[in-house]
Amino acid sequence: MTYSRRLPESDLTRHSRLREQGSLDRADLDAILDAGFVCHLGVIVDGRPLVVPTVYGRDERQLYVHGSVASRSLAADSPVCVTVTHIDGLVLARSVFEHGVNYRSAMIHGVPRKVTDPEEKLEGLRRLTEHATPGQWDYARRPSRKELAATTLLALSLEEASVKIRTGAPDDGDGPDAELGLWAGTLPLTSAWGAPEPDPLLAPDLAAPAHIARREGTRHG
Repeated sequence: MTYSRRLPESDLTRHSRLREQGSLDRADLDAILDAGFVCHLGVIVDGRPLVVPTVYGRDERQLYVHGSVASRSLAADSPVCVTVTHIDGLVLARSVFEHGVNYRSAMIHGVPRKVTDPEEKLEGLRRLTEHATPGQWDYARRPSRKELAATTLLALSLEEASVKIRTGAPDDGDGPDAELGLWAGTLPLTSAWGAPEPDPLLAPDLAAPAHIARREGTRHG
């Protein structure tokens, strides 16, 4: 199935504030999801809100999250909200009121389904693993039947999503505060992968595989 490159709007995803920062371009959603690997899963458990950080993976039409079968936060058939956020820097204006953050964020709403088909479950876990560390699925031992049975995998459609992005300088450069003579601008924030640190129990001559070693020094996010 081919999906529209424009995200549909709903009561949950329609931007009511800072509409100029909103995007309906599915490419922006894809880019935000591809730039990270940790999301926050918001659910209601026993009548109370619970927000759980967890890793994720995706294909063109759905997001996968996983956890233990004992996790109450991974119950299917109830509405959830998943968020992914990247901070690109602080926006430091001439007045505190105009301060802000350059960011990219996505919120995905829906009712997840529990993946029960063995082949889809394995494929979902593959995507989740490869999303965080490309090449690792073929390098490491894959899940056993016992491990798969102990794992819950949820699939959440990407059709109901809200995207917001802020970039650029402060907004008060052409206002009265410009005459204060104060510095204003942005303070970028970046993160990069460090050198792989081997397990102390590894044989000393066992080097990190290429798909891990080559990420050293590369930018994350």
